[in-house]
Amino acid sequence: MSQIEIAQIIEQIKSEIEVDEFGQAKASVRATARLAGVDHTAIINHLQGGELKPTKLAQTIISQGFEAGELTMWRNLGIPDVAIAIILEYYAYDAGRYSTKQARLICRSFNTIGIRAWIQDKLGWIKPAAPTEPAMTQIQLLAAIAQQMALQEQRLLEQEQQQTEILVRIAAVEVEQDRFNSPCGHKYSIVGFAKLQGLEISLAEAGGKGKKASALCRKKGIKVEHIRDPRFGQVGLYPESILVEVFKAEQK
Repeated sequence: MSQIEIAQIIEQIKSEIEVDEFGQAKASVRATARLAGVDHTAIINHLQGGELKPTKLAQTIISQGFEAGELTMWRNLGIPDVAIAIILEYYAYDAGRYSTKQARLICRSFNTIGIRAWIQDKLGWIKPAAPTEPAMTQIQLLAAIAQQMALQEQRLLEQEQQQTEILVRIAAVEVEQDRFNSPCGHKYSIVGFAKLQGLEISLAEAGGKGKKASALCRKKGIKVEHIRDPRFGQVGLYPESILVEVFKAEQK
């Protein structure tokens, strides 16, 4: 593919690419797919799975500071230029058998100046004149870039914090599961006590023994502790002495 062919593609999708007054560009899903040389449904599939089960491409986009919920909105609002660059790079080098030569060629075209400047150049965008607004100095420009990077870093930190909270919740569930599988203060669940004794027990038998253990605890004024279990919802924990009595009675 030559630069002439690239220019022809740009001309064909020109109406689906726009640059705002600040120079920030975005393109429709179809235009982005046309640049990458793939069908637009492939990109839609990547964007729609952002929140539930993100693909490798969606994960890459999210890791650059975008929210997972934003991706699904791009189908109607357009894809930001930074995300377009990520998508093109994915189809250029990381999509395996779905990689395209066209994506590689277009990546090479904008790599030296950046996707935003490349789109601005292809669309002939010129920054609007603002006589009352003084031009930014080099230091101001660097400060603006640093601020943008700080915002992206903040987003990444927030995502890491969310991941940490999820890990804490998982750890809590695992602790609860450990209590189900092993004794806690000489108290056991019906299934846990049966396993400790090397006994096989069906769910129906466990339910029956649980009722008897609960009745025996009430008779002796013992409060039954309950814990959450992913299979049964809740299970009771009974003192070892109660369980010994219930299981012994069943064996007679």
